[in-house]
Amino acid sequence: MEQVISLSQWQFAITSVYHFFFVPLTLGLSVLVAIMETLYVRTGELTYKRMAKFWGTLFVINFAMGVVTGIVQEFQFGMNWSEYSRLVGDVFGIPLAIEALVAFFLESTFLGLWIFGWDRISKKLHLAAIWMVAFGSTLSALWILVANSFMQAPPIGPNGEILKDLGSLLSNPNVWVQFPHTVFSGYVTGAFFVLGISAYHLIRKNEVELFRKSLNIATVFGSIAILFVILIGHSQAQNMVAVQPMKMASAEALWNSEDPASFSIFTIVNQQNRTNLIALPRIPYVLSILAYNRPYGEVKGVLELQSLYETRYGPGNYIPDINIAYFSFRIMVGAGFLMAAMAAYLLIRMLRKRHSSQVRFLGLFVPAIGLPYLANTFGWILTEMGRQPWVVYGILKTQDAVSPNLTPGMVLASLVAFTLVYGLLMAADVYLIVKYAKAGPPQIIEERKVKVTTADEAYLE
Repeated sequence: MEQVISLSQWQFAITSVYHFFFVPLTLGLSVLVAIMETLYVRTGELTYKRMAKFWGTLFVINFAMGVVTGIVQEFQFGMNWSEYSRLVGDVFGIPLAIEALVAFFLESTFLGLWIFGWDRISKKLHLAAIWMVAFGSTLSALWILVANSFMQAPPIGPNGEILKDLGSLLSNPNVWVQFPHTVFSGYVTGAFFVLGISAYHLIRKNEVELFRKSLNIATVFGSIAILFVILIGHSQAQNMVAVQPMKMASAEALWNSEDPASFSIFTIVNQQNRTNLIALPRIPYVLSILAYNRPYGEVKGVLELQSLYETRYGPGNYIPDINIAYFSFRIMVGAGFLMAAMAAYLLIRMLRKRHSSQVRFLGLFVPAIGLPYLANTFGWILTEMGRQPWVVYGILKTQDAVSPNLTPGMVLASLVAFTLVYGLLMAADVYLIVKYAKAGPPQIIEERKVKVTTADEAYLE
């Protein structure tokens, strides 16, 4: 049974990470394309139209792959996690149905209108279509995170009952720190995607005006987004201390409770012996400040929480893999602050009216496309692995959620199949994005000066 649980966890983790490679870029790039087209409609400048078409092409490629990889997620609830589905079926049924029937249909319908509506519908209606795509993407993220927040912090009634009504799901405090953090992380992903590709073309002096404007828009957008990611992430960490204290203690390798609580610089733990293999001196007061916005305040340690949970939930191991939680947290935060510094550097250069193509270290922004993906991936690893051994925190353990009739061979076969298929899809996605990103923006027929009739002008508008 342990093999089935482990393989099922690996399968869900791999497919989730694959899928979440596409989701943040969908969130961020949809808004950036909408901003670019808004500038075109307001100014009539064809450069902005070419920008919207170029970045829109990359958005469509990413969106298509995101749809394909997302379908498998829900099937796994029944295939590998039937006992989990019994508990959360009537909870997940509401948000996931709304996500599919409202948010996704809204998003995909207006995306089709946007793709095929160029020069066939009015500029303003076409602009409204891409804004509806961006709205649908955000709405889709909301309903998915409403469901996920039930797993992180299930609403409990006054008599200890699990609350499953829509009002309780939407009023879950975890939603309103997790949702904006995820959405703004997507905005950062879109911004650094545009920054990296724009930097690539500016270095080669391809379409300098177009990519300079793209870089400037992404700089402002990304700088604002990363600021909100950091601020909301701080609130999310404070919520973690209150709701899932074991996750925070593990992320800080804090064995014993402290007040004031200190921040770890670098620690590697031996979890089996519950000791540290390597531990640099900790920074006093910092963890209390992060947890409570004041230099004093107790943060409970792993050992005290383990004893508390044994009393509350019965015998068992309630400590997640501390090294995974610890380093996932630091990779996520480190990548976030590195992106903040890079965005701030470009913003200062832009405000000083320095030409984008002459920015020092511009080449660093090409590989920096990977930074938000690194932060997003390890952020979710911390979120999900730091919650273990719970699949629904405090209610259902992961070992009790797996389908009872599975065999290791069955799970291994589907794991290998999904991994191979997803790997091919990822390779196809990267190939297409690189191909079209290097090709640059298309030329537009409207750039040619032609004499048209009044009726023709109305059609082109």
